[in-house]
Amino acid sequence: MANAVQVSGGKDGDTPRDRRSPAGDGVWLSPSQQRVWVAYMRVQLRMNYEINRQLQLDSGLSLADYHVLNALSTAPERKLQITDLATVIGWERSRLSHHLRRMCERGLTDRVQSEDDGRATDAVLTERGMAAIVEAAPGHVALVRDLFFDPLPEELVAPFTAALEHIQASLNRSSSLPPPPV
Repeated sequence: MANAVQVSGGKDGDTPRDRRSPAGDGVWLSPSQQRVWVAYMRVQLRMNYEINRQLQLDSGLSLADYHVLNALSTAPERKLQITDLATVIGWERSRLSHHLRRMCERGLTDRVQSEDDGRATDAVLTERGMAAIVEAAPGHVALVRDLFFDPLPEELVAPFTAALEHIQASLNRSSSLPPPPV
């Protein structure tokens, strides 16, 4: 990622558009692309920080916990095969496996042999996990409204949504992760 973003002016008269990255793997971002990428990264990192902080203070959940609980709460029978859950939330399976172990220790989730595939393991939302997300959701939604939707003019919601959905579709086509299950 660092190779794709120009930090400052050209070298030996090169323009950012003409200059190759240090790794030689592509051209630099244009000024408008750099501006939107840096803005996106700042917003995304700050939003994750603020949401994680609010969830920790209000409910003792991390943002990572919330991602897992949210995905399971909307899944049929509140369970998903671990591989599918990892794909839904965009994590590597090993990261999810370690996180689920900690969530199981806290009684938020269980791991059971899959009824659909005896070789697979399902992550299951427990009653305690469901109670935790139901308790956390109002504060989480209020913060999302305050930090994300309130400053976004209504006329930008539709084009912003379309842009994000377009990027998501491209990620689904070209990502190293399999596409999310239907």
